[in-house]
Amino acid sequence: MISVSEKFYFYYFYHVFKHYFSIQQIGIMSKVKVTLKVNGDLYEAAVNQSKTLVEVLREDLQLVGTKIGCQTGDCGACTILLNGKSVCSCLTLAIEAQNKEITTIEGIAKSGEELHIIQEAFVNEGAIQCGYCTPGMVMSAKHLLDKNTTPTELEIRQALSGNLCRCTGYARIVKAVQVASEKINQSVTEK
Repeated sequence: MISVSEKFYFYYFYHVFKHYFSIQQIGIMSKVKVTLKVNGDLYEAAVNQSKTLVEVLREDLQLVGTKIGCQTGDCGACTILLNGKSVCSCLTLAIEAQNKEITTIEGIAKSGEELHIIQEAFVNEGAIQCGYCTPGMVMSAKHLLDKNTTPTELEIRQALSGNLCRCTGYARIVKAVQVASEKINQSVTEK
């Protein structure tokens, strides 16, 4: 877990350097070539060393499902899986993600045409309203259900505690994760 003070210092220094000193314009930070494995596909991009993973995903790779919210790691809108662990991509530099498996909301469904069980449960249970937090919520739920297919309500709430939603009040989101858990366990039993 990243402490509040670490988040503050990261946020402060990142934005001071990026916005006030125009790092890109004065050339302090040179571009580096990164190779990222996102959703099973390899991508190459030349990025500034200070560019966060969420910025590269959205701006360079055009994978816009991952949202930018607070940029301080507090809202969870930018949650992705990095080597199977849920992380805030706004706090992860793109160069740190090299040689790691990156899974975004676009990559969790088996095919581009079907929804993942978790996505389907969110839709069916009305766990989405404005939808802005949904990708991060789904990725956090996936991280939980990959580790524990029979979580308690408390475990679900703890797993989603890093994700903020201003619309739903969380009851339907928790219910959606419970329904997804049941369907995952049902599909395992049928096999």
